[in-house]
Amino acid sequence: MTAATDAPGPRPSKRDAAARERNLTRVQAKVASQQARAEFAETLNALEDKLNVPKQVGIRTERAKRKLRRFADEQPVAAVVAAVGVVAVVGIGVWLIVRSKFD
Repeated sequence: MTAATDAPGPRPSKRDAAARERNLTRVQAKVASQQARAEFAETLNALEDKLNVPKQVGIRTERAKRKLRRFADEQPVAAVVAAVGVVAVVGIGVWLIVRSKFD
């Protein structure tokens, strides 16, 4: 055995133990507050993304473009038929609006 392990050494006083415990709870509180701040920032960022209308429109537009491109690549004949149908519907709508204005 060594002298360091044999000697009983000074016992920590109750005051030192209380100070150590108080410091520990301060560290725990600091860590908890940092975690809460990080969660709050994450929540705010998620809300900002959800409520940012121009950003959401851009995201949805890109998603629709990808779907249309995939559809056109997989079924080109159906894509042409759909495009002709959309042009016909828009043309008829414009024709009806113009016709109602002149009548």
